[in-house]
Amino acid sequence: MTTPAARFLRRLADSVARDGAATLVTVADTKGSAPREVGAMMAVLADGSYFGTIGGGALEHEAQVLARQLAARGEAVTRRIDRALGPDLGQCCGGRVILDLRVFAGTDADELEGLAGEAAARDHRQPLVIFGAGHVGRALTLALAPLPFRITWVDGRQGAFPPHVPANAATLKSANPPAEIARAAPGSFVLVLTHDHALDLAITAAALGRPDLPFVGLIGSATKRARFERRLRELGLDETRIASLNCPIGLPGIHGKEPAVIAASVTAQLLGLVEENVFSAKDTSNVRILGPSKEEGSIFALARDLPSTGSG
Repeated sequence: MTTPAARFLRRLADSVARDGAATLVTVADTKGSAPREVGAMMAVLADGSYFGTIGGGALEHEAQVLARQLAARGEAVTRRIDRALGPDLGQCCGGRVILDLRVFAGTDADELEGLAGEAAARDHRQPLVIFGAGHVGRALTLALAPLPFRITWVDGRQGAFPPHVPANAATLKSANPPAEIARAAPGSFVLVLTHDHALDLAITAAALGRPDLPFVGLIGSATKRARFERRLRELGLDETRIASLNCPIGLPGIHGKEPAVIAASVTAQLLGLVEENVFSAKDTSNVRILGPSKEEGSIFALARDLPSTGSG
């Protein structure tokens, strides 16, 4: 697996090798409200096509025009754009954004590859272990494909996984799925979606037995939760950890049982937890246990280090 930023930079390197030059536009600084965060990137080619985004609107259009002109010249140059979004561009964000533009030429191939390697090493995505490759597991993995999660997808059945898997997911056929909990990275989120209730219980018990796993989600109803709570007590699990179990999973108020609906609801729930910064994957010394949400009708959104694809 690699990171979105690394894939972006390798795509930029491929574009430079093919076309001779391309301009990288990066959000260097922001003040106040801005459409994208510092570090967001967009690449613009000499023919006007582009990938990635710095937030759209008039600012992105102005940057695309200049970046296209610079790429067409093919010279290794840099430029800076400093704009107050309201007064200068009429954008209602109201903040200020500074953009750095740099043209990469064919002679910069090694540097671009080095930058991509550095980006791959700086993997800040949330680790997530998904147990179960059934209908919901497949729908959820697809929903999470463009998002900042590093997924380990576990199932013990032969032929359970689809032939094509998103780039941010690694499949693991395991003869003993509950044992994979011990191998999960500290701070991982865990989702239990298997076809077998006994297997669900074994995985859930193992996950709740690790206090450094802050989110454990189990697919099922309130009735299933009550039964599992009783069994988990019989197994000697701590009451605090039992109470932290997220079951049912997903956002309150979304009751559809179609796999795609469940996947959308759970994806929003997970993004909300990441966006609220209630847990840092870099520091597990002060892990906050993420129990069932008490918020009603919450809608969460995240736009971080996720270059989108388009054409100008």
